[in-house]
Amino acid sequence: MLNKIDDFNKFILNYKDIFIVLTQKQIQLRYKNKYLGYIWSLLNPILYSGIYYFIFSVIMKVKIENYPAFLVCGLFPWQWIGNSIGVAPNIFAANSSLIKKLNFPRNILAQVEVAQDAFHFVLTVPVIVMILFIYDIPISWKLLVGVPVLVVIQSIFLYCLALIVASVNLFFRDTENLIKFFLMFSMYMTPVMYSHDMIPEKLRHLIVLNPFAPLIISWRELFLNGVIHYEYIAYMCGYCVIFWFIAHAIYKKLSFRFAEVL
Repeated sequence: MLNKIDDFNKFILNYKDIFIVLTQKQIQLRYKNKYLGYIWSLLNPILYSGIYYFIFSVIMKVKIENYPAFLVCGLFPWQWIGNSIGVAPNIFAANSSLIKKLNFPRNILAQVEVAQDAFHFVLTVPVIVMILFIYDIPISWKLLVGVPVLVVIQSIFLYCLALIVASVNLFFRDTENLIKFFLMFSMYMTPVMYSHDMIPEKLRHLIVLNPFAPLIISWRELFLNGVIHYEYIAYMCGYCVIFWFIAHAIYKKLSFRFAEVL
């Protein structure tokens, strides 16, 4: 019994060490020799915010208070979603040498990708807070609780999606192209650029069928109104459990052939 416990502890320690080393490597690669790397990554959602502000507020006259801040609070979390899922098809393909040479849990590569995107998102939170300050929006102490909770939930959910996409793409290479359309479609179906209150009331209850919607609404409500939506968090926890089992079932079924198809 003691030997099994020792073996399990060694496995956890080794797993943690591999995860930390690979995550540090990915973060270093992301910012190595890119002095403006962090700034460029901030400019992407900020520029999109400007474009959407011009289209929806100036041209279409959408009446949403503090619309630029409203957009930023949705686009920054969405950028994390887009980054993690957008690169997911190539997670295993890009690490083929590691998979062929070393014996380690392959799913850790999906965790690493999501973790480094989570790290980057956390670095953008002060920028969001600064924008809220500029628009004289009160900064709630609940950010100290809500941000870590939502970061953990979103990390788990995106890890599950990334593991599914990365595993399937090795056998169905068209997955990468489908993901591009999926992200574009999902963005417009998710209240990123518009408020969920604008959805017709008779359809509003269906919004929780889109797993991304509770996340974006939760982030926006937290930043703009200092509200932690426990109902939406409960929905996301449910999605995390469901997709966790789906992701690991697919991974377990396909992983033994990874080295063969790479």
